Amino acid sequence: MNVKLLDIVDKLNWLLWDNLLIFLLLGTGLYYSFRLKFVQVRRIGTINQYVFGKIFKKSDKADADGMTSFQALATALAAQVGTGNLAGVATAIASGGPGAIFWMWVSAFFGMGTIFGEAVLAQKYVDRIDGEVVGGPAYYLKKGVNSNFLAGFFAVTIIVALGFVGNMVQSNSIAIALNSAFNIPSWIGGVITAIIAGLILIGGISRIASFTELIVPIMAILYIIGSIIILLLNYSQIIPAFKLIFTSAFTPQAAVGGVLGVKVKETIRYGISRGLFSNEAGMGSTPHAHAVAKVKHPAEQGLVAIFGVIFDTLIICTITALINIMTGAYDQGLTGIAMTQFAYTIGLGNFGTKFIAICLFFFAFSTIIGWYYFGESNIKYLFGKKGIKYYRVLVLLFILLGSLLDVDLVWDIADLFNGLMVLPNIVGLLILSPQVFVTLKDFENNFLNVSK
Repeated sequence: MNVKLLDIVDKLNWLLWDNLLIFLLLGTGLYYSFRLKFVQVRRIGTINQYVFGKIFKKSDKADADGMTSFQALATALAAQVGTGNLAGVATAIASGGPGAIFWMWVSAFFGMGTIFGEAVLAQKYVDRIDGEVVGGPAYYLKKGVNSNFLAGFFAVTIIVALGFVGNMVQSNSIAIALNSAFNIPSWIGGVITAIIAGLILIGGISRIASFTELIVPIMAILYIIGSIIILLLNYSQIIPAFKLIFTSAFTPQAAVGGVLGVKVKETIRYGISRGLFSNEAGMGSTPHAHAVAKVKHPAEQGLVAIFGVIFDTLIICTITALINIMTGAYDQGLTGIAMTQFAYTIGLGNFGTKFIAICLFFFAFSTIIGWYYFGESNIKYLFGKKGIKYYRVLVLLFILLGSLLDVDLVWDIADLFNGLMVLPNIVGLLILSPQVFVTLKDFENNFLNVSK
């Protein structure tokens, strides 16, 4: 029964991700980028000003009226920077060759236009439910597109994809990493993860915002420092690694190690799909955090959202890719987290396995918190605040269950619902796109110069 169900889900995922969503997501990113006149390039200085200028601002705190701009970014990044940055990058290389990383960069570049639109629309169609500020695709689909069906469909699919099934596979990744590195039994890893998550989630938006604001910079610095050590020890291989990425992006590759006769088409497909899956641009997840950011103009948070894609894909994913290539781990017939673990073991010795396990714990756990929050915003849309306590209990049960099961089928189901939730969000982004363009124009003409 499971084998048959797995086959059905695999076929649906192939239809969605390989034949529809990759074109919809990339096409939407192209459309937004051109119509916004490549705001991700033109306003890079303003992006850095808004992001880094707000890190040390402590005057505002998260409450029922939302989060600070940086807390919203941190919550979005908590979801964006996850197992995909470690395992997803390796999968892209194993399936599409080193050249897949170039196409991952391409998808990220155009995805910046999409995520700007998502954040702006989330800000424009913010709502209040039982006194609390909420926002996201369900809200701009209902109030902007005037479609209760699309809004409800999105809300249900994201709750299943991220809140339940997605968090199940994240806890599974944590349990496996803790078991392999420290011999901690999987069920104990699941219990620990569920308890810590429960203590954070019960505190509501304020505690979630405070947690992500603290943990995201720490986990990023930890991973970057460990990675820089490997890069410095193997500095002579940095330029050859970049050269291999660029040359492999446009030429077919012979069967070598884990890369089995990769064609350019496969290189492009795996690079773009893994890139979009990692930074979540266009998927409709991160707008829930950006919606509740307390900013003076919607475009301001749109620019902050662009930084999330820069950090997730152009920085973290690139570091992971370089180390997998420079150490030769990509050429050993490995894929997923096994490839990255092997690369860091080569780079850092026996400590490398423990280092990746620790990083994976932080990455996956922060994703659990971010995805929980995204699901909660849609629980409020469907059931009001009264549904949160039931949702919270179910999420914790799925976290515990995920640590105990073989989740191959669950991963595929998560991919399926991720794909389904993209469809209504893309409809909303395309229909409401003129509002985004007008908002950016107003920001640049009437707000930017005044605010400097």
